[in-house]
Amino acid sequence: MLVGLSLSQSAPPQTACPATAPLHLTEVEYQDTAAKDTGLGFMAPLVQSFLHTVQPDPFPEEIILKTINSYPQATSDQELIKEALVYEVGFLVCAAIGVLYIVLMPIVGFFLACCRCCGNCGGRMYQKQTSSIDCRRRTLYWSTLVTTLIILAGNICMFRSNEALKVSVDETPVQLNKTLDNIQTFLTAVPQQIQDVIDESNKTIQEVTRNLDDIGPKLGAEVQRRFTGTLDQALLPVRRLNQETRSISVQLKELNSSLARLQSSMDRVQGNITDVKTRINRTLSKPQCPVCADLKAELQTQTLDIAVTITIPSELQSAVDEVIRINLTARVEEVESFFDSIPQTVADETKDMVRKSKQQLGEVQTQISEISTKIPLTSLTKTSESLSQVHGQINIVTAEVKNYEYIRWGVCVALCCVVLLVVVCNLLGLVLGPLGLTPSADPTKRSCTSDCGGTFLVMGAGFSFLFSWLFMIVVVLLFLVGGNVYVLVCRPWNDGQLLKFIDSTNLSTQITQTLGLETKISLSDIYRDCEENKPVWTTLHLNELINLDEVLNVSKYTEQIKKEFENTDIPLSTINLLSPEVKNQLSSFSSKANDLDSSAFTQQINNVSRINLNTTADKLELAATQVDAATGEELRSEASDLRKIQANIESTIIPQLENLNSSVKSLQSMMEEINGTVGEVLRNVGVAQDFLNTNTTQIIKTESMKFLDCQLGYFITYADWAKLAITQEVGRCQPIAGALNSAEIIVCQYVVQSLNAFWCSLGWCLIFFIPSIILSIKLAKYYRRMKRSDVYDEHVVITNIPRAHMKIP
Repeated sequence: MLVGLSLSQSAPPQTACPATAPLHLTEVEYQDTAAKDTGLGFMAPLVQSFLHTVQPDPFPEEIILKTINSYPQATSDQELIKEALVYEVGFLVCAAIGVLYIVLMPIVGFFLACCRCCGNCGGRMYQKQTSSIDCRRRTLYWSTLVTTLIILAGNICMFRSNEALKVSVDETPVQLNKTLDNIQTFLTAVPQQIQDVIDESNKTIQEVTRNLDDIGPKLGAEVQRRFTGTLDQALLPVRRLNQETRSISVQLKELNSSLARLQSSMDRVQGNITDVKTRINRTLSKPQCPVCADLKAELQTQTLDIAVTITIPSELQSAVDEVIRINLTARVEEVESFFDSIPQTVADETKDMVRKSKQQLGEVQTQISEISTKIPLTSLTKTSESLSQVHGQINIVTAEVKNYEYIRWGVCVALCCVVLLVVVCNLLGLVLGPLGLTPSADPTKRSCTSDCGGTFLVMGAGFSFLFSWLFMIVVVLLFLVGGNVYVLVCRPWNDGQLLKFIDSTNLSTQITQTLGLETKISLSDIYRDCEENKPVWTTLHLNELINLDEVLNVSKYTEQIKKEFENTDIPLSTINLLSPEVKNQLSSFSSKANDLDSSAFTQQINNVSRINLNTTADKLELAATQVDAATGEELRSEASDLRKIQANIESTIIPQLENLNSSVKSLQSMMEEINGTVGEVLRNVGVAQDFLNTNTTQIIKTESMKFLDCQLGYFITYADWAKLAITQEVGRCQPIAGALNSAEIIVCQYVVQSLNAFWCSLGWCLIFFIPSIILSIKLAKYYRRMKRSDVYDEHVVITNIPRAHMKIP
């Protein structure tokens, strides 16, 4: 039995529980919302530094909350208005400076024009010539040039910021659509991923259901595998014994046939020998043969009998026939039929258990499906529908925005060109003035080129007076709008104060109530978690809404299935591999196989082989020479007949004897092997029978538990994966944080930054218009043609004229 057990367990193990396919969630791909460089990075620090100086105070949470809570009475709350004005004091001061610029610039320009018309403020075309005139001209020239270049730099920044604002407006719908698409994708992906988890449970249940439906082939095959080694070891020698027995039977039939043919040949030869022997005796008995008496006595001593008495033991033949009648092939087929019927037996005996297990699987499927109902996916659906409407509105508004943007861009280009006109006038004056100026020439005789240069300088100052105050209105308005948006929105948005302010409102409470949570969650917490790409399970504290351990705890159902398996009995009918009668017959056959003795056959064959009739024929021929002719002729004829008989023996009898000898030896060898084969059959069949009688029930229970563990393993694998997927993979919300970041990029980096850069560049130019006007007007007089001359010769020697002295008498 131990040998049988070792043999049965030495068979190569097979995979009773195949590996399941890897579980997966739907992969989500989002669009790239990386910010496009507007080219205004160099202006941002300058503008932000200025705005930080104008408004260094932190985000006014209290003022905004009071305004929201007391709206619309906030417009009449003097204390609140006072707090707001105190907070905006920096902007108000700057706006006051701008208003002062707006008021004073046209007034100063008007009075300056009137003064010049009256001949004052450089209006009189007379220039006093002094020794320092060249130094003053150069000083004014370089100062004007530097001022003009500064204005030109600001004008270039105006052009760039205007173009950047245009690019920002063009990119805003694109970025906004990408952002909304990403949010839409996220909102769509979360329910899909939840559905993927449920679908995987359906796949798992379907797989287990298929395995239960195929429990016969699957479980039966495993039981068969456990029996395969032992039964193969038992049936293999039975098949070999059956084959050897049939070979022996065939060999015995051939041997009997050979013996019959040999006996026929022997009888014929023996008759010939007897006939010749009679004739020899008659010839030797004649009186005419004086030497025949001696020869006759000698011939009597020689053996001329070739009879062979070879027979097969009848007991051996009957034993072989008895084994053939046993029909070992039918016994093997019966065992194989029993072996092949195991799957069907398993299927028949487990029908009720399979039915009840399927009912439990249906309850498991219903329980897992509750995940989608307990997670608030309807809120995501409503949000997705709202986003779809917003998306459609954006597409409608985009066309109108592009039309207004084209107008804005044209107006800003006009502003930039006016500032550029002032710069061009100054540069033409700075170029033409020195080109046409001859320092030693009379101021009334200056060239037209020099006069044109001075005129361009005066034109630049005039254009500055004419447009600067109008442009300052634009600067003040854009400054108040863009500056406050940066201070109240962009700066707190960047440092997180805006989210904290929103958290201080009722929004967090509304989110908590909408989701039905106990823990209050804030927008800052959501944003922080989404920046770390955490799943919605962690971000929204969904563990308060659904007990995932309970939903995915299928042990109460699997325990019931396990009980059904344990209570199910799969009986296999007892089979006797070989009955006791068959074993006795095989043992008898093994003992009778030793009755075949080939030595007697060999001895008789050797006896026949020693017969030599040629010797007798030689003696007869010798005697024929000593007798009369008639007797000698008879002796010679008889000697010839003996030689013919000897030749016949050698050509027919001897080969048959040798063939018979070989067959007998082969049969004896086969009979000797039969003993070992029968012994192996009896041993292996005994071990296999004991193994079946002792271990069949245990094998069925063991393999049943393995099959059950395999099916339950599917659920364990799924439950672990589902818990991991829902808590760590479903709804990674980085797109939400990306949407907020994109909104900040769109509002602050695109629009506000470009807008602030434009008014800062324009204000920069307008501020430097003031020194440009002063320096241009002063420098123009050094290039324009004067109406009256004032000649100064530095080589004239002035001598003191002596005073007259009054004499006092």
